[in-house]
Amino acid sequence: MMNQSNASNTSNAPGADMAGPLSGIRVLDLSSYIAGPYGCTLLADLGAEVIKIESPAGDTLHKYPSTLAQESRAFLGVNRSKRGLVLDLKKAEGLAALKTLVLQADVLVHNFRPSVPARLGIAWEQLKQVNPRLVYCAVTGYGETGPLKDKAGYDQVLQAMTGICALQGKSAEAPEIAYGSIVDYYAASMLAFGVSSALLCRERTGRGQHVGVSLLRSALAMQSARFIWAEGEERDVSRDMRSGGVTGIHPTREGSLYLSANTPHFWRDLCELAGMPELASDPRYDTVRKRAEAAGEIVPRLRQALAARSALEWEEVFGERVPCAAVRSIEDMFDHPQVLAEDMVATLPHPLVGSYRGLNKPITFSDTPGPTAFAAPLPGQHSVAILEQHGYSREDIERLQALGVLGQ
Repeated sequence: MMNQSNASNTSNAPGADMAGPLSGIRVLDLSSYIAGPYGCTLLADLGAEVIKIESPAGDTLHKYPSTLAQESRAFLGVNRSKRGLVLDLKKAEGLAALKTLVLQADVLVHNFRPSVPARLGIAWEQLKQVNPRLVYCAVTGYGETGPLKDKAGYDQVLQAMTGICALQGKSAEAPEIAYGSIVDYYAASMLAFGVSSALLCRERTGRGQHVGVSLLRSALAMQSARFIWAEGEERDVSRDMRSGGVTGIHPTREGSLYLSANTPHFWRDLCELAGMPELASDPRYDTVRKRAEAAGEIVPRLRQALAARSALEWEEVFGERVPCAAVRSIEDMFDHPQVLAEDMVATLPHPLVGSYRGLNKPITFSDTPGPTAFAAPLPGQHSVAILEQHGYSREDIERLQALGVLGQ
């Protein structure tokens, strides 16, 4: 019979070797794809113990295209520092096991459509009866009210809907996707921010609460500088913050270089260092707007000058005087001296992939640096240990395995 005495919240998870701001907090991550899982990973980076709970079918991200043979690169990247448990919530025994975990949890995160949690028995109204101190975070595509509430949300769909694609393109007739799952990752940050705030509120009130994060809110929030419509303005006013012209990516003798020269002193230094001093004093080009309008005159001369050196050489020449960067690949970042100096890369052993390098800590804290990162879990990798930690006997666990509650 299951022992109902609660285990402490002290984690025995890999990497739990140094206190972080959220050490002692236990998070149940029922989410999949990117936004929910990476939001929970950010909580793990802060020291929380995160248990990734997958259905027997597993997180869809496992099946995403990847050149790794044994696991999806994306899954590894967004699920570091979690322990893995498989539960079939459609079976009564699986739901009962989850509620046992909820009793000892501080946070539960999911990204089901709004109509699904109540059917599974895990809606906020149901689980707050189990644990009134629970912080319950629902990640949705469009929110939990309105005509689109039950529509599945996807990063690039929300980009198209909210104007990101229109502004990313070179013209209104040529919209473009901003690749890199930018809405998902921003939503993940909103998740970590919202949950942490709710935990602080709980310290003051003793009560948990529902936290709502949506891709729609995130896509608009990340465009706050554009999402302004003053009284009396017409619809089609410019909301694009790009300077155009000089500011942008340019070819060099070898490689490409991003330049920004919006302020007077950056423009002056660019002209001097690129060997075009006469342009700096030309009144036709003495404002950002004028330079953008005269891009057809300036850019060919600039690119002719840039052809004398490689992008990396120009990076050295411009130094601190002109904001710039040679265009690099993500692979270059693994060994970049600044990245290494900031200890941003961790080497993580994984039972299928072997060791791999990935992000270490996205935030630093002087007094509570947080635990060492560890690899994303295999589906159900820690099921037995997690259930034992929550009072299940070996016989209980074997019975759940026989019923298929823990997957195969």
